[in-house]
Amino acid sequence: MKGKMTMKSEIKIVAVALTLFALAACGQNMPEQTVLGAGAGVGAAVVLSGGVAAGAIVGAAGNVAYCKTYPDRCR
Repeated sequence: MKGKMTMKSEIKIVAVALTLFALAACGQNMPEQTVLGAGAGVGAAVVLSGGVAAGAIVGAAGNVAYCKTYPDRCR
C-alpha cells in the first residue's frame, strides 16, 4: 500500500525524534546524564533493530564519558 505508514515505521520515527532530543540534552549531573544517555541509546537501538538493553548501557556510558571529557559542553 503506497503512502501508508506501518506501525513499525511510526515507532521508528518517534524513536528517532526521542533520540535526537536526548542527544541534544546532555544533563546537568550524573543521574541526568545517565538517564538521557540511556534514552538516546534505547532510541538508537530501536531504530537500528538492536538490543534495547545494550543500547541503554552504551548510551548511558557514552553520554557520561562525553560529559566528563567535555564538561563545558554539558551545562
